[in-house]
Amino acid sequence: MDVLAAAGADLDRLGDESRERRTAGAWRWIAGIEVLLCAVAVILDLLIPTIVMLLLLAVSLLLRRERPSSIGFHRVARPGRMAAIVLGAAVAWTAMEVLLLIPSLEHLTGQRQVTTDFTALQGDVGMLMLLLAVSWTLAAVGEEAAYRGYLLTRLTDALGAGRAGAVAAVVISSALFGLAHTEQGLVGVLLSAIDGVFFAVLRLHFRTLWASVLAHGFSNTLGLVAFFLVGQVPSPW
Repeated sequence: MDVLAAAGADLDRLGDESRERRTAGAWRWIAGIEVLLCAVAVILDLLIPTIVMLLLLAVSLLLRRERPSSIGFHRVARPGRMAAIVLGAAVAWTAMEVLLLIPSLEHLTGQRQVTTDFTALQGDVGMLMLLLAVSWTLAAVGEEAAYRGYLLTRLTDALGAGRAGAVAAVVISSALFGLAHTEQGLVGVLLSAIDGVFFAVLRLHFRTLWASVLAHGFSNTLGLVAFFLVGQVPSPW
């Protein structure tokens, strides 16, 4: 929570210093409307919700005359070091999911995670390459820009900075991220929501959206390669 509290205050200063003034009054209400539109797109599963949110993001930046840096696309002083740390975190997180989170969620819900979309992946190099490309573009860059960039920033604009605003922003954006994965069943929705919290913490800790983009890409890559090699990993307990 200390990471969220410290980094939450920084979300109002991600772009120009004038951003702090624009979050008050009318701009705060507009941010709330943008959050509502994102929620509607996800809950109603309009077209591809991530694409809809990216379109809303483009319009939002144009209206505010802001650059992508205002939602977190910042350069870091030592990108190699950050990438190495994020890779280690993604490997550890994936191992915890396989060994603890997924079995626990399956026992609690009495359901299994739905992975039928990847049934044909095992042993298929062409499909692996295609899914990896989609994973690093639409999923890693696209979803992170939409959920940990645009939505998380607008939630903080609407709710305010500080501990309460940061925690609420992370919870709401992560919940909507989970709901965007209903094709994976209840376990998949819950797991994706927890993943959303993990990605958000990295994004806030490193103060750049590139951290969550890398974490998302690394995590998906580990999962896809494992599925390619052995199929669905059986529950350890």
